Amino acid sequence: MRILINDVTNHVYDVVAMSTNCTITMNTNTENANHKDIVGLAALPTVNSKGWQIQVDSLDVSNVGAMLTAIKNMTQFQLVWDETSTTDNKTSTDATFSRTGFAYLTDGTFQFDDRTNSTKQLQFTGNGAIDAWDKTGQSLAPASSTSFTKGQFVRLFLSSDNTATPAAVIAAARTLSLHVSLSLEQNSTKDTDGDWQTHEPTELNYDISTSALVRSGDTITSAVGAKGLSDLETIYESSSPVKWQIANVSGDNQRTKGAVIVSGSCIVSQLQINSQVKQSATYQATLTGYGAYTVGS
Repeated sequence: MRILINDVTNHVYDVVAMSTNCTITMNTNTENANHKDIVGLAALPTVNSKGWQIQVDSLDVSNVGAMLTAIKNMTQFQLVWDETSTTDNKTSTDATFSRTGFAYLTDGTFQFDDRTNSTKQLQFTGNGAIDAWDKTGQSLAPASSTSFTKGQFVRLFLSSDNTATPAAVIAAARTLSLHVSLSLEQNSTKDTDGDWQTHEPTELNYDISTSALVRSGDTITSAVGAKGLSDLETIYESSSPVKWQIANVSGDNQRTKGAVIVSGSCIVSQLQINSQVKQSATYQATLTGYGAYTVGS
């Protein structure tokens, strides 16, 4: 099974990367219709509303720009849940149980770890009914080319304040992830009992998690400058927002900034330093998004 997406404007469907796990969950909210005149009888539930969600796990982060743009703009996708064929498993077959519907991307985690495949986990929340799908007359496109492959490095860059362009790597992060979530408010009313749930987006939140080794006397000397743990502590102590970028890197020690994937402002909200006896010290940091982010350079 694969999820195909349509950004509602160009009407061309695209496979959401190469999903390793794809699940659709349909749920019904009920209300007990019993009242004081029928005490002691079995419950008589009535259906208030119906809803659905889709979860996707993928080893391929090919659509990260489209995903981040959609969740930031609070726009919905048209999704198709269908079987696929061909060797790359990207061609929809229009199976008899194919389903389609409109949904918001309400939660996404993009993981960029050194020397491993980048991954993403997405959750779509249905907005209205989910129906049978017939691809007759629909345009279909293969998945976008993979942006991140095994062995490619992605780094977090920070500035010292909220005005300068992020230019320095913070240590040498071995793990790096971006988590984005969109809050929805259900706008069903008492007159829509039993109908499919509809939603209105209300708020966007995101945070960045990173961890790295801290080596005594470790300095980063390259074109992007140098920032160590002491700089991160200074940023944390200031309680002020700073600029950040997540970008591809290359060159000596993987410190030269390449294409910027996403950028914005953040506050260092959590900093943990762990120093084990006779072991290298490590740190884990959480950066909470401050305002909107920008996709690309």
